[in-house]
Amino acid sequence: MPTLKVDGIEVEVPAGATVLQACEAAGKEIPRFCYHERLSIAGNCRMCLVEVKPGPPKPQASCALPAADGQEIRTDSPMVKHAREGVMEFLLINHPLDCPICDQGGECDLQDQSIAYGKGHSRYDANKRAVTEKYMGPIVKTIMTRCIHCTRCVRFAEEVAGVEEIGALGRGEGMQITSYLEQAVTSELSGNVVDLCPVGALTSKPYAFEARPWELKKTLSIDVMDAVGTNIRLDSRGRQVLRALPRINEDVNEEWAHDKTRHAVDGLVRRRLDRPFVRRDGKLVPASWDEAFAAIAAVDAGSSIAAIHGDLVDCETLFAARALVTAMGGSLLEGRQTGMDYDTSSLAAVNFNTTIAGAEEADAILLIGTNLRWEAPLVNTRIRKAIKKGAKVFAIGPEIDLTYKVEWLGDDLSLLGKLPKAAADAFDKAERPMVIVGGAALKGGHGAALALAKTLNLVRDAASTGSGQGWNGFNVLHMAASRMGGLMLGYAQKGGIADIAAAKPRLAFFLGADEVDFSAFADSFKVYIGHHGDRGAHAADVVLPGASYAEKPGTYVNLEGRVQRGDRAVFPPGDAREDWTILRALSEKLGHTLPFDTFEQLRAKMAEAAPALGQEGLVRFDWNPPKLAAKGEGKVTYPIADFYMTNAICRASPTMQRCSAELVHGEDFAEAAE
Repeated sequence: MPTLKVDGIEVEVPAGATVLQACEAAGKEIPRFCYHERLSIAGNCRMCLVEVKPGPPKPQASCALPAADGQEIRTDSPMVKHAREGVMEFLLINHPLDCPICDQGGECDLQDQSIAYGKGHSRYDANKRAVTEKYMGPIVKTIMTRCIHCTRCVRFAEEVAGVEEIGALGRGEGMQITSYLEQAVTSELSGNVVDLCPVGALTSKPYAFEARPWELKKTLSIDVMDAVGTNIRLDSRGRQVLRALPRINEDVNEEWAHDKTRHAVDGLVRRRLDRPFVRRDGKLVPASWDEAFAAIAAVDAGSSIAAIHGDLVDCETLFAARALVTAMGGSLLEGRQTGMDYDTSSLAAVNFNTTIAGAEEADAILLIGTNLRWEAPLVNTRIRKAIKKGAKVFAIGPEIDLTYKVEWLGDDLSLLGKLPKAAADAFDKAERPMVIVGGAALKGGHGAALALAKTLNLVRDAASTGSGQGWNGFNVLHMAASRMGGLMLGYAQKGGIADIAAAKPRLAFFLGADEVDFSAFADSFKVYIGHHGDRGAHAADVVLPGASYAEKPGTYVNLEGRVQRGDRAVFPPGDAREDWTILRALSEKLGHTLPFDTFEQLRAKMAEAAPALGQEGLVRFDWNPPKLAAKGEGKVTYPIADFYMTNAICRASPTMQRCSAELVHGEDFAEAAE
């Protein structure tokens, strides 16, 4: 490990580290525009100049210079100061004075660094260069006159998103960053280039001119658009969430978020349920809370009661609903709305056991019935990293573009009985084999996938891996944020939702459940507790307006069994209330008062019943898979037909509707001249 001095401070850095990383290890801030920790080194902005001895008597770019033993680095010498001021002066030659109307104002690296390292005045008085705006789709707004050619967006599109649609045209002053033929960027991760852009050249189109950063209240939360559990920050003003940004969590989402996470938030203020409704004469009519509760209490349900939860529900709501159903003598609980009925007797058999971060270490990967790019884009980025380390990927399912090389074996689950020779050989040689079972394969292939896990020796102890910890390469990929939490709280009938429909409960609670086949519950009195006027509300006999994930604190368990918590950013609209308070108030009317009066009491009761939900962190499930029929049968059909329209919030979002129309269905949109 090289040892060197930075401004007189001795530091030791790992072999292969750069001088910039050595400077940061010594606590010195190095300005940069093109360098980013998760992207390849470009070395083209020259802002990170330092003085290095031994070496030529000139400033050098620290991001592209390897740290070597015995180096002496100066970050504060007159030469370095003068060089950085010169670089900044060149960068600002053509940069427009857009700060008062630029959405990046207040969050702009160029602003900050020009104040900290710039001259304070300009000697340039010729005409500035102007660049025409480019079209990059419904997510990214471009003002390319501001571009400083750092190429972060180009490298992100190529290296992380895997969609090589952003690049540079021309040379020198004529160089321009643009998308391919100025078409919409088709990546579901395109919004990340806005965060990466160190100037205001790429900004968020839906958020443009909405707010300044100092106006916003910032709330830590968890994303519910998929089961990855992306850590996010919700920025709100008044009673409206204006944007969602990713937080850094190396174990889950690194620092990325997909476009649904970022831009479905405009659906939080549209199509909202803000008052109770009761169905009278076949029509839903507004009612008071007392009238709605009275209509439910009038149902002679006895113990014939069921609760079915949707994809976006927090664990506290699930626990409160379970407590009410149990108190009334019922036991019908389910969360797999679309009819799945896989075995849940062992949670390890339906968990992403390798962990999201651990997927990077796999060297042979089999995807079974999963479109990773749409079902979990941030797991897909991990698979891309594994491929860069030499992993081979095989897949069973209809061929699609996953942004990396895949050897497609076919689209029939019977292939699980005997893998083709190329795949079998690759897994024989693999030290860290991994299988990912998607929703399209669970119903007809759960047992076959578990048998395959045994055949391929996917579960190994620490001694065989030589790493000090065991390896479990069997993974189930869920798509609903509430799925693992629901399974941990017992929301799983042996025959799935079909068993509940067959039981014909007299009273059925639908907790944000919009994907259910409601015709199967024609004989039930249906109570919908949710936040959007979507399919569930249309089918209900009583509608009780609840709170979205942004309007209540809550616990969520992601697909790898990681317990995470989010806070309330804003309050629900109108008469809407937090879901658990609705259930608590209703329980009094039904004569089965629940044993908690505050959210803290509810969370404490939940922790008693399910200790794993009592504290944040990764839950490790013991590997004891059930014995199931090992025969896989049926063609694979991916469950997500439209990435941008997967839940009620997305369907209410104008941005997601535009993304769906343009990027999935190929509609053309004419851009107005500005």
